[in-house]
Amino acid sequence: MSNGRAHGPVIRVDHVSRVYEIGSEVAVRALDDVSLEIERGQYVAIIGSSGGGKSTLMHIIGCLDAPTSGRYLLDGTDVREIDEDGLSDLRNRKIGFIFQSFNLVPRTSALANVELPLAYAGLPRAERRRRAMRALEAVGMGDRAGHLPSELSGGQQQRTAVARAIVANPALILADEPTGNLDSHSTEEVLRIFDDLHAHGRTVVLITHEDNVAERAQRIIRLADGRITHDELRGGATEVVR
Repeated sequence: MSNGRAHGPVIRVDHVSRVYEIGSEVAVRALDDVSLEIERGQYVAIIGSSGGGKSTLMHIIGCLDAPTSGRYLLDGTDVREIDEDGLSDLRNRKIGFIFQSFNLVPRTSALANVELPLAYAGLPRAERRRRAMRALEAVGMGDRAGHLPSELSGGQQQRTAVARAIVANPALILADEPTGNLDSHSTEEVLRIFDDLHAHGRTVVLITHEDNVAERAQRIIRLADGRITHDELRGGATEVVR
């Protein structure tokens, strides 16, 4: 399965720092000179304790926040050069988001929820429906297409959210604590889907604080105090000291 550009990393973060000003005299450095590249087709877990910087990095990777310094390239595009409308379009085309709280539209069927990114992209209704059904079937939710979120279990809601994330064939699947609200059985179901997405060439970045979830990934990046402290690729590890 091919996604996005033919060459180069999907994510390139160059010397990125993010500083939040709190009042006139206090500054919190959430990220401190972070650099990393994530190649096409990698399955990466970013892990760290609360306050370590992983949520800030996720927001920057997802184009939901901007660095104070440094630059971020998403699929070869420098996001600094794009206005707010362009960023919204870039997010819709290039990133499939999956959140801990599912973020499904409550009074809308699973099928209509999955269609949403395609509606924003302006695709005709028949094409939207065809692609949304195919995405639901890919995550084992084809028989629940007409159900409202309230009629689905937590695991089924998250699988619907995964279908919505993949329906537009984005360059990047970005999952923020996707198993945080799930029981162990549903967690295993969702993680098996991520395994399958990776096996089919998708680029998956998973934000988590759970070691057992991170260990499913091909690569584990650990953050502490706003810096990368460890970057481990299956079969070898590199300690980062700065």
